Amino acid sequence: MNAEIISTLLMIIGGVTILTNIIVQVVKTVTWDKIPTNFLALIVSEALTLAAGAAYAQIKGIAITWYLVFAAVVVGLLSAYAAMVGYDKLIEAFKNWPKKTE
Repeated sequence: MNAEIISTLLMIIGGVTILTNIIVQVVKTVTWDKIPTNFLALIVSEALTLAAGAAYAQIKGIAITWYLVFAAVVVGLLSAYAAMVGYDKLIEAFKNWPKKTE
């Protein structure tokens, strides 16, 4: 693996995490009382990660094997965790931002 492949994969993972945050925040209002938000984030993250992994393999001409699917599922779990915790921490940081007093 060279630096170009690693940086591309990191950008894809970051994009999946951001898209997971956005989609969950939009869909959460519709499914508030039907599906737990963390479960929704997991479903969205896994779907996006598997789709992005398949698209990347198709573009680069990589054969999809079981360990690539397994790696995509693991990355989906990590992305879901980052999306679940990251949004809450970001909102908390903005709320606790020190206010200027004059």
